[in-house]
Amino acid sequence: LQASKKLVAATGQQCLPLSIDVRQPQTIVAAVDEALKEFKRIDILINNAAGNFLCPASALSFNAFKTVIDIDTMGTFNTSKVLFEKYFRDHGGVIVNITATLSYRGQALQVHAGAAKAAIDAMTRHLAVEWGPNNIRVNSLAPGPITGTEGYRRLGGKFAEEGSLFKTIPLQRAGNKTEIAHSTLFLASPLSSYVTGTTLVADGGSWLTSANNFPALLGIASSSAK
Repeated sequence: LQASKKLVAATGQQCLPLSIDVRQPQTIVAAVDEALKEFKRIDILINNAAGNFLCPASALSFNAFKTVIDIDTMGTFNTSKVLFEKYFRDHGGVIVNITATLSYRGQALQVHAGAAKAAIDAMTRHLAVEWGPNNIRVNSLAPGPITGTEGYRRLGGKFAEEGSLFKTIPLQRAGNKTEIAHSTLFLASPLSSYVTGTTLVADGGSWLTSANNFPALLGIASSSAK
């Protein structure tokens, strides 16, 4: 509620605060019905619900792995399907799925999130093919390390910053929230009207050059947990 008030104050636009558990389709249906009642239309869906933490596969519980899949992968499918059935099938729309580059090279300590996000990237392509005739565009956005976010804190961003590890990134720094907002806006706007079924990587080149050393990353995980 407070976030919605801040958004209204900053933009002067309407904002409808809704509570949704993306693992529970009935809560999505209720939220979509409420949004359509308020605004009469929905043009864009941003799938951004996620759960992540650093953990070696050998220490990852079965339930922890399932929970990440349920939130990330199942949540993305649930919201997309509800929106398709409720509005997009007849009116068209845009879906932007927030994913990651973790699976591109098998990032250590990230088998849960990497598997979940890789599945979403596959889903992006499948849905782009199936729903394209309904004038629905579906794309993924894969951010790198972004300052000022919960993920940055949980995944050792501060430790990496203090250790000058971001110097290994081609652009020599972490990204910021405004840059991710701009990338999302591009995929959601008419500027990308002929773009569908693809992934835009916005990470400063991080996945190409950043360390994937298992022992070193275990040290970051230990430091982040303190």
